[in-house]
Amino acid sequence: MSDIVGKWFAQSVYDFQTAKAMFRSRRYIYAVFMCHLSLEKALKGLVTAVTGEIPPRTHNLIYLTKLAQPKLSKKHTAFLATINTASIVTRYPEDLETALKEFNRKMVKNYIRVTEEVLKCLYQDPRLKK
Repeated sequence: MSDIVGKWFAQSVYDFQTAKAMFRSRRYIYAVFMCHLSLEKALKGLVTAVTGEIPPRTHNLIYLTKLAQPKLSKKHTAFLATINTASIVTRYPEDLETALKEFNRKMVKNYIRVTEEVLKCLYQDPRLKK
């Protein structure tokens, strides 16, 4: 794994740890935001590894997934689409109270769990061993 790919993944790990810290402190909107950011950085690391190029400056997980072409289940691909949309709401909530109700403990606990599953797949992509 190249040094730059390792840096993307290290940032991804740090951001996921931050997501879990935000969850424990009941800052659920920020937990979801950090899950998205962690996935984004892992995908950017994989894009770098696969293409040998600097990844595009985008927050769009779907676009990054198309570039990286990771082997993900349908469940995980669907989750990326869900969290991709949720990121906008958590980044710029029009109504904070509504967002706080929508992103409750149970929902965000699931986001954390599935984010961890997807990250594991991305970090273990066989193309990284080349």
